[in-house]
Amino acid sequence: MGAGAFEKSLMAFGRYFEEFETGQVLKHWPGRTITEFDDTWFSLMTMNQHPLHIDVHYARSTQHGKCLVNGTLVFSLAVGMSVADVSGKAIANLEYEEVKHIGPVFHGDSIYAESRILEKRESKSKPDRGIIHVETKAYNQHRGLVLTFKRKVLVPKKPKDSQTKDA
Repeated sequence: MGAGAFEKSLMAFGRYFEEFETGQVLKHWPGRTITEFDDTWFSLMTMNQHPLHIDVHYARSTQHGKCLVNGTLVFSLAVGMSVADVSGKAIANLEYEEVKHIGPVFHGDSIYAESRILEKRESKSKPDRGIIHVETKAYNQHRGLVLTFKRKVLVPKKPKDSQTKDA
């Protein structure tokens, strides 16, 4: 194997269209523990100044009695966790749909995610790619479901010349 092929194999990331199967479940690793700093920084950076995320005194008077993690942070983490398995080779993310916040997430919770391939279809206009329709679920450390969403991702097919010859 030539040096270029060796380097390319070390840097493999994501999957080609052919590597997905309808019904396949991909468990994403590692998980991520969300700290108070993460939540405060994300909330302020995105200009979400709702006191439920950044004001402990205010949060004590609410239903849960403590700060909730910003839902878009949980969504962003779940998407990020799925990149290596779902969209690491993506040409484009085409659509996000049905984002549902199922349960609360608090500072100190750890988030884990898995995705199920709902459907795959070849592109109608370009034969070198296809669309993967996937549902991702995020859980807390107690296996409590906290978030679900679906998305469609445009991914390339394996290159015809992907078979490397030994040098």
